[in-house]
Amino acid sequence: MNIKPVKTEIDYEEALQTVASLMNAKSGTPEGDKLDVLTTLIEAYEEKHHPVLPPEPVEAIIHQMESQGLSRNDLIPIFGSRARVSEILNKKRTLSINMIRKLQRSLNISAEILIKPYNLSANH
Repeated sequence: MNIKPVKTEIDYEEALQTVASLMNAKSGTPEGDKLDVLTTLIEAYEEKHHPVLPPEPVEAIIHQMESQGLSRNDLIPIFGSRARVSEILNKKRTLSINMIRKLQRSLNISAEILIKPYNLSANH
């Protein structure tokens, strides 16, 4: 099988290339086993060296809007007015606890993401 630990970026790139060549391997075959082991090694390396950070609150809101096909007008019931929607999405105002609760219920965004502090726009 000749699998080695993924310790460097070069090891990582080589492992990714090998995984790409094994993507059609059937489970239970030597190739499928190699794919499983390499995938585990790659995931461990990525977790340590390429962590995916959670999004800022406004980024999460915009992402959910896009994925659900929502417009800014759809946020008016959550934020209270068109002006408030603009202030929040342009980072001119922070989210209140009530807004966070409504966003969590309406858009299914984790409160853990929504309560993260974020910088307001410099034009504020």
